[in-house]
Amino acid sequence: MQDFLFSGWGAFWVTLFMLMPFAAMLAYIVYRKSVFDTGPGTTPVKTLSKMEGIWLTFVFVFFVGINLGSLKYMPYIAEARAATSGLPLQEIDVTAKSWGYEMSSRQVEAGRPVRFSGRSVDTQHGFAVYHPDGRMLFTMLLMDGLKQPTTVVHTFKEPGTYKVRCLEYCGIAHHVMLDELTVVKSN
Repeated sequence: MQDFLFSGWGAFWVTLFMLMPFAAMLAYIVYRKSVFDTGPGTTPVKTLSKMEGIWLTFVFVFFVGINLGSLKYMPYIAEARAATSGLPLQEIDVTAKSWGYEMSSRQVEAGRPVRFSGRSVDTQHGFAVYHPDGRMLFTMLLMDGLKQPTTVVHTFKEPGTYKVRCLEYCGIAHHVMLDELTVVKSN
């Protein structure tokens, strides 16, 4: 259930839900000031301070809660989990160039963490991996001239054929910059 909240349409609805209290408060204030109380405000400062304190406390608790709930979806957390899982990392070196990928391997085992280390040799490229059902799992930005490779650690849960696509416009044949990864059952 929580996976849905932090990806795709779930993230959109969570963001929209988080904006609703602000939109409702703004609409209430604008309506109230334009219809009922068109003159200067008469609310005592003590009352305003108390209302501001309650509102700010609610906003702080709400946003801190959402952020703490999303921590496990951060790439750094996934890397830390993979490093402490005790399972050996599968390493895949990726080199992007117009208009394809060179990968040290195109087959990995499900259930074992994989570290993708990517570089570009000519221009900016993307490296996005898609689940067989079409969901994007992760993406990396590969830029020419960096001293260190871009890295992402991901653990594939299910066997299958995963599509790889470039998401950064890299030239006239960008649309053909496709590849595949095969995820097999672990032994």
